Amino acid sequence: MFRSFRTFNYRTWFFGAVISNIGGWMQATAQDWVVLTELTDNDATAMGVTMALQFGPPLVLVSITGWVADRFDRRKVLLLTQSTLMMLAVAVAVLLLTGIMTLPLMFCFAAAFGVTNAFDAPARQAFVSDMVSLEDTSNAVALNSASFNMARLIGPAVGGLLIVAIGTGWVFVANAVTFLAMIIALLTIRTRELMPRVKNRNAGGLAEGFRYVWGRPDLVVVFIMVFLIGAFGMNFPIFASTMALEFGRKADGYGLLSSVLAIGSLAGALLAARRDRARVRVLIFAAGGFGVASIVSSVMPTYWSYAAVLIFVGFSTVSMLTTANGYVQTTTDAALRGRVLALYMAVIMGSTPIGAPIAGWIVDAFSPRAAIMVGGVAGIVAFGIGMGWMLSSGRLRRRDNTRFQLTLDETRPLSVIRAMNPASFDDRVTATTPIRLKNK
Repeated sequence: MFRSFRTFNYRTWFFGAVISNIGGWMQATAQDWVVLTELTDNDATAMGVTMALQFGPPLVLVSITGWVADRFDRRKVLLLTQSTLMMLAVAVAVLLLTGIMTLPLMFCFAAAFGVTNAFDAPARQAFVSDMVSLEDTSNAVALNSASFNMARLIGPAVGGLLIVAIGTGWVFVANAVTFLAMIIALLTIRTRELMPRVKNRNAGGLAEGFRYVWGRPDLVVVFIMVFLIGAFGMNFPIFASTMALEFGRKADGYGLLSSVLAIGSLAGALLAARRDRARVRVLIFAAGGFGVASIVSSVMPTYWSYAAVLIFVGFSTVSMLTTANGYVQTTTDAALRGRVLALYMAVIMGSTPIGAPIAGWIVDAFSPRAAIMVGGVAGIVAFGIGMGWMLSSGRLRRRDNTRFQLTLDETRPLSVIRAMNPASFDDRVTATTPIRLKNK
């Protein structure tokens, strides 16, 4: 399960990421609570707009961010983005502590966080594969998700308690300090031990990444499923905060719901780390599980029964996202990995500007339960799309050695053995070769 920890660089990255992500979740909890209760009078639509501004830039800037992740030193890109995010957190803290912060200013900072994260996310995702061999990439992605959700387990609960105890401004200060852990980790990484970068000699930029994805029906289906659930089902800040208010809870109650969600998320990430590779069928069934769990959570009558069902929502969500991320990374041509991951992150983060305002409007016009129900239906639709592709793709067949059991032919790396100069041998490239599409 923890085979990626054999690599010094990945161990260093992992522990730095855990600390930084804890601060990030503390800040996210504080930001949502500020917008919902301090800058507005429980206005879920304003909260949806904030999320849209924060998660919209990855979609708008995808043509640039993927190219940057492929063209420049990813470690240096991350040092720049992490430092910028730290300074933005300090600026928001100062405005909150001095009482100057307004809703329009918060919208501007949300957009600034979004622009910086638009460059940070694809570089960070691709950098994982720079630290480990390709056969360990799926495991590293799953452990990366585990660290994210380990932080999600701790951060919101601590953030909620700190909001009640010392106020939202100091939570932003605490997050700024935690960025130092990631910056120190990036400076400590042994650059000589990073995996060789595969250079792409063809022109085309993002268009080449689009053509690659469009030529892979399996990736198209993965992207569509992730978009549906990302847009309508993963608006957890809106769902959890408004449900906490409906149950008569305060910021600590909202933070606890986020942490409970992370219990299932962490379990899903650790289970994914045990698998030898990412499989599409896991993604499809996780989408269906998400839909069912979300619908069930929308009818729970009490705070604690709703919290209990959130464990299953978190488990299915992270099982789906971790599998999708690992599948995209391990089956994509390495020379295009940054651009394809930028498209993938644009689908996940860019779906929020579409879904979050809609979810906020549904909450204001109807109820939080109605918005959660819509997200659950989106999960069921995604499951149906995945099953439809699986049945029509010709990959589903009877096992050769059984009469009734079925199996699904998976897209997976191909073993390649070829003669080459030992001095130029690169086991990352030759051990497993992801699919490369040739221009016709």
